[in-house]
Order: sequence, then C-alpha cells, then structure tokens
Amino acid sequence: MSRRNTSKKRNIKPDPLYNSKLISMLTARVLKNGKKSIAQKIIYNSLAIIQERSESEPLHILEKAIRNATPLVEVKARRVGGSTYQVPIEVRAYRGTNLALRWITKFAKERSGKNMSTKLANEIIDAANENGNSIRKREETHRMAEANKAFAHYRY
Repeated sequence: MSRRNTSKKRNIKPDPLYNSKLISMLTARVLKNGKKSIAQKIIYNSLAIIQERSESEPLHILEKAIRNATPLVEVKARRVGGSTYQVPIEVRAYRGTNLALRWITKFAKERSGKNMSTKLANEIIDAANENGNSIRKREETHRMAEANKAFAHYRY
C-alpha cells in the first residue's frame, strides 16, 4: 500500500443486460484471466437458475443475499506498544458489499457441483435464505469483533 497518495475510487459501469452495478461488481469477482464475457455468461446463467427456482426477480434475490452476507463490523490488526491487538472497526457500505461479494464467489468456487453457474446460484440462494458459508463467515467476523470489543479504544 502506498503511503504517499491514496488511489481514487473508479466509477463502475453497470452491466449491459440488467443495467446493475452489483452484477458488474460480481463479474469482476468471478473474472478469471481477463475473460469478462465468460464471467458474465456464468453470472447470467446463475441468475436464470435463480429465476427458475424461486419464480421471483433474480436481481432482488441477489441484493437480499448481499445484504445478508454484508458484515457490519470487522477486526483489524493494530500494533500498540510491541503487541498486536485485533481492534473491531465498523465496515463502510462499499467495503461491506465488496466483502460480501468476495465471500459469495469464494464459497461458490469451493462448493462441489457441476459448473460454476450452478454453484454460484446455490450460494446466492443460500445467502438470501440466511444460511450457507458466506453467512457463516459474516457471523464468524461478528463474533471476532464481539470478542475483541475490549480493544475498541485502540481505534485509529
């Protein structure tokens, strides 16, 4: 990380089919070797699977899944007087969304299944129903922050 200047936040272009910035952020997480069209195909197929299974708007289910998987607090390592403390800090909205998307794609890749679009659809449906690995990760993050609440006064 550069100490001199901070990088500017880039403007995200919405995806062509759903005109959603969330889907374009998800595309960036699924992306492998710069093959964006394949990543988009995976996401669109998974959204079609979600539409088929739930008979409701897949974009609403994706938003609900991301809302459910977004952490409110996280711990950050902070060195004070030679020892390192895990200091709980509140998560900003953009970072929370990014973490949720990262966890959903990570656990979708780790799932056993036939193809990535099915695995991603299953993970999104699980997150929307408040179970699955991404929700477990959020709960674990919250537990860590709760356990280290005593060090909250070391905030930056």
